[in-house]
Amino acid sequence: MRKLLTLFAATSLLVTGCAGAGSVGTGGSTLVIAIVSNPQMKDAISLAPEFEKATGINLKFVSLPENQARAKITASTATEGGEFDVVMISNYEAPQWAANGWLENLEPHMAATPGYDEGDFIPSIKQSLSYQNQMYAVPFYGESSFLAYRKDLFEKAGITMPAKPTWQQISEFAAKLDDKANGVAGICLRGKPGWGESLAPFTTVANTFGAQWFDKDWNAKLTSPEFKDAANFYVNLIREHGEVGASSAGFSECGTRYTQGNAAMWYDATVMAGTNEDPSSSKIVGKSGYAPAPVVKTQASGWLYTWALGIPKVAKDKDAAWKFMAWMTDKAYVQKVGQTYGWNRVPPGVRQSTYDIPDYAKAAAAYAKPTLDGIADANQQKAMANPVPYPGIQFVGIPEFQDLGTRVSQQLSAAIAGRESVDDALKQSQDYAQTVGDSYKAVQ
Repeated sequence: MRKLLTLFAATSLLVTGCAGAGSVGTGGSTLVIAIVSNPQMKDAISLAPEFEKATGINLKFVSLPENQARAKITASTATEGGEFDVVMISNYEAPQWAANGWLENLEPHMAATPGYDEGDFIPSIKQSLSYQNQMYAVPFYGESSFLAYRKDLFEKAGITMPAKPTWQQISEFAAKLDDKANGVAGICLRGKPGWGESLAPFTTVANTFGAQWFDKDWNAKLTSPEFKDAANFYVNLIREHGEVGASSAGFSECGTRYTQGNAAMWYDATVMAGTNEDPSSSKIVGKSGYAPAPVVKTQASGWLYTWALGIPKVAKDKDAAWKFMAWMTDKAYVQKVGQTYGWNRVPPGVRQSTYDIPDYAKAAAAYAKPTLDGIADANQQKAMANPVPYPGIQFVGIPEFQDLGTRVSQQLSAAIAGRESVDDALKQSQDYAQTVGDSYKAVQ
C-alpha cells in the first residue's frame, strides 16, 4: 500500500522526460545523471571530462535546484521511466526506495571495486543509506546542522557565543546584531517552501521545543502547545531579525547572503562551511565561528543528512553507472577536488579518511570537529524530547511526507510572508497531517 501511495504521488508530478538514458553516443555509452545543483555537485560536473577521457563513457547531467530535482527524480524512479542512469537521492529516499525494489543493490559493485573501501564511510551515514544492512546508495557528502556566526560582529557587539547555545540566546543575539541600515540581518533561516527546504531547519527547532509531528499512536500533533511555540518562535525570529525576502530563501539564497556579509548568523547544513571559507566566492573567509545546533529541551538538535548517488533498477548500463558513481565518491576524488579547487571545497562528512588528510585538517580547522560532532549527535534519542513512530530527525521517514511536508512548508512560508497567522497555518497543516496519521492507524 505504501508503495502504491508513493507511486500515485509520483505520477501526479509534472515531469519532462530525458530521452536517451543509457544510450550509445559518440565514442561510447552515454549516462544521464540527475543531480542537485549545489556547489559541491557543480565541482563534480566541472571535473567530469577527466572521467569521460579516462573511461570513454559520456556524461549528460540534468542539474536542477533541490525542489525540482526531487520531483523529477522521484517521478522517474517510481514510475520506472528510465530517464536516468544515476540519480542523486538522500537518506530519506534510499531505504524506502530500496524496500520498494526501485534501486540497485550496490554491495556487489563495491565488493568488486579494488580500493573503494566501503568501511571508510562514517557509520551513521552508511547506515542511513542502507536497507537490511545492504547499501543502495553511496554518499557524496554528509552533514548535520550547526550555526555559523560572524566572530568580528560578535566581538564588536560585545557578545560571546556559548559552547552550547540555546534558541532563546540566539534570538537575543539576532536582535542585538540586526543592522538593517547596513543590510545585515541578525540571522538567516530558510523560509522557502519545500519539505527539504524550510521544513528541515524548522523541524529541528520543533523537535528541541518538545514538539513532534505524530505521537506513538499516529495522532497528528501540529496544533500542540509545543508545536505552536516552535512555529511562533521560528516565524517571529525571521520576521523580526531575519533576511529580506525570507519566504523565498532556501539554502542557496541564505548562503549567498551570509558569504557576502549580509547576515550575522546562519543556521543550516554543516556543509555550508566549505562555501563560507572559499576565497573564490566568499567575502567573509576566516571570520566565522561554528557552534552546535541550538537547543531548548534536548541534548542536541542537529539533523542527519546525506546527498548520495543511486542506480535505478531499470537503468540499462549499471556497470557504467557504477564506474561513474565510484569515481565521484572514492578517496581519489577527495584528493582531486582538494588539489584542484582547494581543500575547503572537498565534500565533507562522508569518509573518515578525509579528516586524516593534513591539508584538509588545516583548511577545515574551524569546522571539521563541529561537523563530525554534529553527525555523531544526530539521532532521535538526543534530538527529540518524545518518542515518535517514524524514522528521521528533520523529516518524517514515510512516503507521504514528500507531499505532506511540502504542504506544511507552504503554510509556514505564508506565515513568514505575513499572508496568514501561525495559528491558521498550523490548523490547516494539522488537517493534512491527521489524514496521513489516520491511514497509519488503520494498519496498526
